[in-house]
Amino acid sequence: MYIYENPEWPNFTWDNKKLMNLLGIVRNLQGRLLGQMEAIGFSLKEEAILGTLTTDVIKSSLIEGEILDLEQVRSSIARKLGMDIAGLIPSNREVEGIVEMMLDATQKYNQNLTKERLFNWHAALFPTGHSGMYKILVGDWRKDLKGPMQVVSGPIGKEQVHYEAPKAENLEDEMTRFLDWFDRENQIEPVIKSGIAHLWFVTIHPFEDGNGRIARAIGDMQLARAEKTSQRFYSLSDQIEHDKKSYYNILESTQKGPLDVTNWLLWYLESLSKALNRSKELLSKVLVKANFWTKHASTILNKRQHKMINILLDDFFGKLTTSKWAKINKCSQDTALRDIQDLLDKGILIKESGGGRSTSYALIL
Repeated sequence: MYIYENPEWPNFTWDNKKLMNLLGIVRNLQGRLLGQMEAIGFSLKEEAILGTLTTDVIKSSLIEGEILDLEQVRSSIARKLGMDIAGLIPSNREVEGIVEMMLDATQKYNQNLTKERLFNWHAALFPTGHSGMYKILVGDWRKDLKGPMQVVSGPIGKEQVHYEAPKAENLEDEMTRFLDWFDRENQIEPVIKSGIAHLWFVTIHPFEDGNGRIARAIGDMQLARAEKTSQRFYSLSDQIEHDKKSYYNILESTQKGPLDVTNWLLWYLESLSKALNRSKELLSKVLVKANFWTKHASTILNKRQHKMINILLDDFFGKLTTSKWAKINKCSQDTALRDIQDLLDKGILIKESGGGRSTSYALIL
């Protein structure tokens, strides 16, 4: 029996005593982080917000197996927030759509979450009306015309059904009840409410696709309400992506269990705690990045160089070579070599020792 088939659905229960310690840790970390960010100055705080939101968008999509271009996401967020950032590049419709959804959720957290707003989020996620190669119903609840909505894995003919969502004919009532609860003042601790909202929405699974990303946006929206600020300095999606297997496991076990969701909330609070602690790494990166650009404020760089330096300052994996430079910038090897040589001359890059068959380079911080 799935959780929504319980006669008492959706009257969730949980053991506050088991949650109290973790909830206290999360609340303490939230307060300390917001205090630290208030003290670092406007420009660094702006860079931290940009870095956090970029990570959140990238990782929430990556959980679903969708890889977005980091520079496009960063540029889209900066433009929409009116940030004066150098080296911005155009973004495709898919990137623009998910950025619009995430910003609407977190920057306008005090506005009611309505059916129309959710439909707009869904339409923004799928601007072409397709999910990959498949045409889907966009901006409306799923209709299940091809059978029940199921979460499956495995090869065709040997699929394993992990979860089957409520019937399409019940979605209007299910979502009306959820949305009324989400915007209603109640006695639920705000961070706990975020965890329940995430679980409740993804359990209903009201859309043909995009339910996970929208569930995480709703969770972030409630976290912004809990903190009473639109400024984001940590990413729960980043932590979930790092622990994706346990995320799906706890969801599956909860959706097949009773209405007592204590174990899910323990997992959720633990993940929040880890996400808040990981934000220290983000702050460290922000400071390094800010110091680098202050040092090179008057250095003349082309768009390719500016893009690559930002990638190197963020999440570049492996060694930087001319071939990687050419591939990322979609330019020739000769152009890549000229760009790199120019940065060597300006004291921004250095040749790494060893190297093997191809020379590699590192950023001088």
